[in-house]
Amino acid sequence: MKQNWTTLSLLEELSCTFGPSGCEEAVADTIRAHIAMYCDEILPDPMGGVLARIRGTGAAVPGPVAPRRLMLSCHMDEVGFMVRSITEEGLLKIASMCGSDTRVLAGRRVWVGSAASQVRGVFGVKPLHLIKSEDRDNALDIDELYVDIGAESRQAAEEMVHVGDFGTFESDFISFGMDDGYIKGKALDDRLGCAVLCSVMRQVYEREICPCCDLYFAFTCREELGISGARTAAYKIDPDYAIVFEATAAGDISGTSEYRQVARLGMGGAVSLMDRSTIYDRPFTDWILQTAREENIPCQIKQYVSGGNDAAHIHKSRTGVRCAAISAPARYIHTASNVVAKKDIVSIEQLAMAVINRLCGEKK
Repeated sequence: MKQNWTTLSLLEELSCTFGPSGCEEAVADTIRAHIAMYCDEILPDPMGGVLARIRGTGAAVPGPVAPRRLMLSCHMDEVGFMVRSITEEGLLKIASMCGSDTRVLAGRRVWVGSAASQVRGVFGVKPLHLIKSEDRDNALDIDELYVDIGAESRQAAEEMVHVGDFGTFESDFISFGMDDGYIKGKALDDRLGCAVLCSVMRQVYEREICPCCDLYFAFTCREELGISGARTAAYKIDPDYAIVFEATAAGDISGTSEYRQVARLGMGGAVSLMDRSTIYDRPFTDWILQTAREENIPCQIKQYVSGGNDAAHIHKSRTGVRCAAISAPARYIHTASNVVAKKDIVSIEQLAMAVINRLCGEKK
């Protein structure tokens, strides 16, 4: 049980933890250690997620919505790959999970193994002088890549890793920029959401907020590979309302037309109206935006219809769930170097607390 932590220190710990889709155990253990004293119970989840509950009073509250159960969701897994075969030379051939851009993989450092132990490696590719000139500008096929773990043969490699092991990036977590206002690290999609929800849970406890409805904090698994953890979590919780906390591609970089930019760093959380898997509940979404305005919390609308998140299955669970999504704009998402603004983390956390207070908050 850990008590002396901040949102940023927890985010650093989570970012550096090994946890590609299907191998989230270490991330789940870290989250449990940080939230155990701030919830009434942690529910079993056969899928491997962490489902924490803060019991509500059941009292009615005025306002546009009065849920019996509010689900706050984020996902623990990160983009990665699985070892599918080992060559006679000791190189690992892989199957990609989660659609990483192969153009950014060559030369990247990686961890490969299981939740219990990993070894270092590096993505390798055919040398440039062996690639035909007409093919040099084309994106690489995943079959053209391999992972080099420093083994001299298949037998040597099999002493370190096995077919079916998982892998993901190795990357430092750093602050940089003016006043160290930016963060670079791997897996900020969606360890950022995990850190925010852990902090929100602690604030509900420390501020002695007695919610009128049950609050469920769902740290789901396998979002990057089929959103399966959110589907089963929502079925178990059966919420009336759900808010997904995510990271989303920002696109606010040179050479990108303004109308194609999803969101901008430093302008607060991006509230989605629609993406490729969900049309979000408009009255609920408008109410969240209104809450941000009235509380003077920086917030923006996600401007480009792209991607998807846990809401894809949550909103279709049982008889339907009214969903919203609040995302942190992130540059270079699904790479080893996600970049986010610290002020956006603060704004998202403030908005989450404002929504809980207005939607179902009641002081002891």
